[in-house]
Amino acid sequence: MGKSLIKASRIKIFSEISLNDIPFVGGKNASIGEMYNNLTSKGVNVPNGFATTSNAFWDYLNENGLQKSLKNLLNQLDRGHFLNLGSIGEKARKLILNGEFSSDFSNEIINAYKNLSGNELPSVAVRSSATAEDLPEASFAGQHDTFLNIKGEESLLLAMKKCFASLYTDRAIKYREDKGFQHHDIALSVGVQLMVRADKGCSGVGFTIEPESGFENVMLLSGVWGLGENIVQGIVNPDEFYVFKPTLQKGKNPIIQKKLGDKKLTMIYGELKSGNPTTNIDTPTAKQQEFVLSDKEVIKLSKWAFLIEEHYGKAMDIEWAKDGVTNELFIIQARPETVHYLGNNNFIVEYALLEKGKLLADGNAVGSKIKVGNARLLRSPKDAVDLNSDSIIVTDNITPDWDPLLKQIGGIITNKGGRTSHAAIVARELGVPAIVGCGNATSEITEGLDITLSCAQGKTGYVYEGKLPFKILEIDVSNIKMPKTEAKMILADPERAFQLSFYPNSGIGLLRMEFIITHMVKVHPMALVAYDKIKDVSIRKKIDELTIAYPEKKDYFIDKLSQGIATIAAAFYPKEVIVRLSDFKTNEYANLIGGNDFEPHEENPMLGFRGASRYYSDSYKKGFALECAAIKKVREEMGLYNLKVMVPFCRTVEEGKRVLVIMDKNGLRRGGNGLEVYTMVEIPSNVILAEKFAAIFDGFSIGSNDLTQLTLGVDRDSEIMAKLFDENDEAAKQMIAMAIKSARKTSTKIGLCGQAPSDFPEFAAFLVELGIDSISFNPDALLKGIENINLAESSLISKKTPPIAEKSY
Repeated sequence: MGKSLIKASRIKIFSEISLNDIPFVGGKNASIGEMYNNLTSKGVNVPNGFATTSNAFWDYLNENGLQKSLKNLLNQLDRGHFLNLGSIGEKARKLILNGEFSSDFSNEIINAYKNLSGNELPSVAVRSSATAEDLPEASFAGQHDTFLNIKGEESLLLAMKKCFASLYTDRAIKYREDKGFQHHDIALSVGVQLMVRADKGCSGVGFTIEPESGFENVMLLSGVWGLGENIVQGIVNPDEFYVFKPTLQKGKNPIIQKKLGDKKLTMIYGELKSGNPTTNIDTPTAKQQEFVLSDKEVIKLSKWAFLIEEHYGKAMDIEWAKDGVTNELFIIQARPETVHYLGNNNFIVEYALLEKGKLLADGNAVGSKIKVGNARLLRSPKDAVDLNSDSIIVTDNITPDWDPLLKQIGGIITNKGGRTSHAAIVARELGVPAIVGCGNATSEITEGLDITLSCAQGKTGYVYEGKLPFKILEIDVSNIKMPKTEAKMILADPERAFQLSFYPNSGIGLLRMEFIITHMVKVHPMALVAYDKIKDVSIRKKIDELTIAYPEKKDYFIDKLSQGIATIAAAFYPKEVIVRLSDFKTNEYANLIGGNDFEPHEENPMLGFRGASRYYSDSYKKGFALECAAIKKVREEMGLYNLKVMVPFCRTVEEGKRVLVIMDKNGLRRGGNGLEVYTMVEIPSNVILAEKFAAIFDGFSIGSNDLTQLTLGVDRDSEIMAKLFDENDEAAKQMIAMAIKSARKTSTKIGLCGQAPSDFPEFAAFLVELGIDSISFNPDALLKGIENINLAESSLISKKTPPIAEKSY
């Protein structure tokens, strides 16, 4: 560090930079140069620029006599408790800011700056890039400073000097200490890049894998109006787009899920004379309700992201921007993803609450852990005192200034921020559970309150009052042998799909559509088809609020339902996923928004207007058309042909034929593009006439709950009759045996969905001996179910210790 390197190269233009230059320009700038040189020819737009090298940084320290002073200063750092971190960092930055650029170096910078544009001096982004930055084992995300909308020679030189000084921000010093990097081994390169007029357009970030689970076939793009700092700093809640890579490559519409963020603020250019190159303004309501990108633009960015991932050979974290003047898209940064790159998908740790308490807040879950602790309401890092591993920070937003504190705490809860915000990225890297973008956390949670932070229930995180018990499952799936009989899952919640896909499985034997309708759609389909018939003004208002982005209200239902189904179909692709058509009872349909205006009152809904009978009925067939449209969209537009359809509660063969006709009219023709249509076997008539049902359907799925109920004449919802409800009853088992034998005779695939095969090894053995093709389990029963099937197939009395360790807290 003490040697002068004045004669060495101090500036490189992007066309001269590649990944080989990481020691000289850092990971960030090397990556920009790598893309500029290798991917622009493939259509990826990367703004031009230049970077100072590590030689320039060492020269600056040498010319100003700073090396010894900085080293002595860092030797005074309290490495036990870091109590003097703030003062050490401030003094180090002051030393660098008080230095001067040599006239030669200043001229080199200005000449490179002028060469970026042939006309007037352009606005540029000035970014820091540490020479050890963005190595696979460390992200350095947000550790050093960035300055946007810098224009003019003096402003540029000052911004570059501030970047040099940012090598010694408090957070950067602490980060290097934590990672074991030697301060005197790290230099600072400054990247100068033409500004994209995102202040008049939009910008955002993306991950080429799903960032929470590490699921590799999905990428996540996030975006906000204006400049990208708002999304990086987590100041606003962004739009989110989930894109499925396999169908992206096949030319299908790969957008499997879209989430509209509030985007309340827009960062634009400020007044340069005032010293504030950027400023935030309120986003107009109409733009808050509009996605920042069209589907076409999402697909274009996704193709670029895929090219970047392919070029680097690893999952990537990118930043993008759209110029609002030219409407062009650009990639402005790319770095390796640092959380999942060494992940072991064979070892799964799953957290599960044993009970729930009073819900205080919810938001975007980061990670999948549960943390019990006490709430610490903090306005800024300066308020932090007496933090420990049981402290759960509750604050408006987490910026890089918080980073030195985050290794001390147990959890993070914020009002603002999305899955790609700084808070989320750092929480993932540290393994700290976080819930971001709650909106109301600081007003609903009080200082010192005992709380439970749960990220174990999918993409939505929940904060409960009190210390709730939970358990941890540690599963080594590499030790689990898959049986010959297919072991499938029963799944309803799309938010859990990516994580559950890592479990050993043969696909989804039952996708319960009702959960998606209840939680994602929320509105009765007929209330959207026949909106004018709704009498209650308050109900109309709720529907208007939910469908505000949809000129045609029915498109809202199709969009939301298709996204939920597609997420699950993508998570388990190319394994088969069997979606059951809606099987709400009339009282359940009535509970949907607007449902009361379209549902009759029935004394016994369990045996009433449900299942197949609804689909061709004049009172519901227009609603059913929306279900069909959603499934068609998933298969035909998104290309998820692994999705199959199942008809529930089909009472007669004739009724089955009528359903197939109405499905055909709605674009779902059995056999069309390989579409298979199954039916549930859950009524005695299905068993008695199984061979005739086999003539019109491609497969059977035994619904053991309803079949037991109707065989024994026992209402399965009745507490009084609960003792008589038994799937192991001889009559119920004979019905199941008859169904399987008929399926075998007609070469029709048959499976069973239910709890009994996991609860009772002898029940699993009974099914296996009959030659059933598949058994579907709830996720929490899957591993026990596989164990029971293996036991039945091998006829072993004893088995090895199961690869599951369970702890309760």
